[in-house]
Amino acid sequence: MRLSVHIERWPAIRPFRITGKVWTSFDSIVVDLSDSGAVGHGEALGVYYLNETVETLLAQIESVAPAVAGGLDRATLQTLLPAGGARNALDCALWDLEAKRTGRSIWALTGMVPKPLQTVFTIGLEAEPEEMARKAAAAMGQSLLKVKLDGDRPVERLRAIRAARPDARLVVDANQGWTFTQLQAVAPVFAALGVEMIEQPLPRGGDAELAGYRSPVKLCADESCLDLSELEAAVGRYQMINIKLDKTGGLTHALALAQAARARGLGLMVGCMGGSSLAMAPTFVVGCLCDLVDIDGPLLQKCDRLPGLQYDGATVSVFGTEVWG
Repeated sequence: MRLSVHIERWPAIRPFRITGKVWTSFDSIVVDLSDSGAVGHGEALGVYYLNETVETLLAQIESVAPAVAGGLDRATLQTLLPAGGARNALDCALWDLEAKRTGRSIWALTGMVPKPLQTVFTIGLEAEPEEMARKAAAAMGQSLLKVKLDGDRPVERLRAIRAARPDARLVVDANQGWTFTQLQAVAPVFAALGVEMIEQPLPRGGDAELAGYRSPVKLCADESCLDLSELEAAVGRYQMINIKLDKTGGLTHALALAQAARARGLGLMVGCMGGSSLAMAPTFVVGCLCDLVDIDGPLLQKCDRLPGLQYDGATVSVFGTEVWG
């Protein structure tokens, strides 16, 4: 098996802001695996708050190049690299390669039943509530908005967005930006404004206070549940988990995490770190198991890989083998 790996940069339409981070581009690592005339592809961005960069991902992937040359499979990959972006890119490329070699689609390989998905559209942080309201109003083709908030005037921002889009479904992502006291104060207001879910309100490693807290709005773990090893800690604190392939280290572990979380009675969301349709396609597969889907990465970029996923407002069509898998 032959390995090729390179870095790509996808410029953002506009600076994309969340708590403590701004992106002007989405930088990714792309793996190409070739064998017997077939080529499999995988894309990953890594986990920024774990200090993963495209350079560290590249070094990790190159470290297992001898294993790839020897015929690496997905099961062995899980033991060679930790969960994270490097394993994600390789794992997804291995899935794609198997599909290409066998002539079986990703749906046949996974046993999944494909269906169109409804994705959120993300409203990034802006300096003033009115700016966020204008962005929400401009996204009239999007029926489900995911609003990025921090500790600065979250209620004012959400009220402005709700006034601009009384028709929209709303979920909120605080990206670890609140205190428990602030969550207790804003959650009842958000419930009254029709917010369906609050994602990662407290810092990773600082959410023990959520144990036993009865929030009027569902709480979803993102940074607080990276993979299967952290699932048990999320139970009792959150009602949902956000599965991201860059966190789980690929589709293989993501599917296992989804099954385990359902068994524990948790709701499922699938999300992304951004990226092109090559990163979104395996995420879409997990999305077919989920209650909430966030695969709007290509919509935040100036351009996308072709052929790519087809977006019609909030609806993402089932993709074919020309895209991935």
